[in-house]
Amino acid sequence: MESNIRKISIGSDYKNDAMHYAVGQQVYGGHEIAYIILDEQDNSYNIYIKKNNEVLPWKKFNSNMAISVEYDLEY
Repeated sequence: MESNIRKISIGSDYKNDAMHYAVGQQVYGGHEIAYIILDEQDNSYNIYIKKNNEVLPWKKFNSNMAISVEYDLEY
């Protein structure tokens, strides 16, 4: 699974109320965000986490939400 998305922010007020998710960020009891993928079929953003080399789907955000995307410029 490869993605050039480095970070997404969910919420209309980026600085004060948005939730920010970045690849490499520690979340959910020792897991790490492994990938942030755009699913072009349903236009959603999917966050996958990993722990001990096991990758699991964690969160899914649809395109009806206010989403800011930051791309990894080293690909």
